[in-house]
Amino acid sequence: MGNEENKGSSLVTKIFRKELLILLVGLFTLGSGFYTGEPMQYFWGGTIIVGAVALYFVRKKDWKQHWEEQERLKEALEERRRRQGDDQ
Repeated sequence: MGNEENKGSSLVTKIFRKELLILLVGLFTLGSGFYTGEPMQYFWGGTIIVGAVALYFVRKKDWKQHWEEQERLKEALEERRRRQGDDQ
């Protein structure tokens, strides 16, 4: 019974993800701008849509791997600077 609830919950979660809801709000705002002819609605609709797409890619990224890679790059840079200091 608990497993069925998890399946339903995950389906609802997939349907109502934050990125999708934000995208729908942006599309609604853009559509209402076309309907009313308000130029500010175009701006806000476009901004919301771009933000939703950016949020999708930010959430999709593996941040643990990203920070490990940044740490490796930092250590390599420090090692390179140490070697250059030793050579002089």
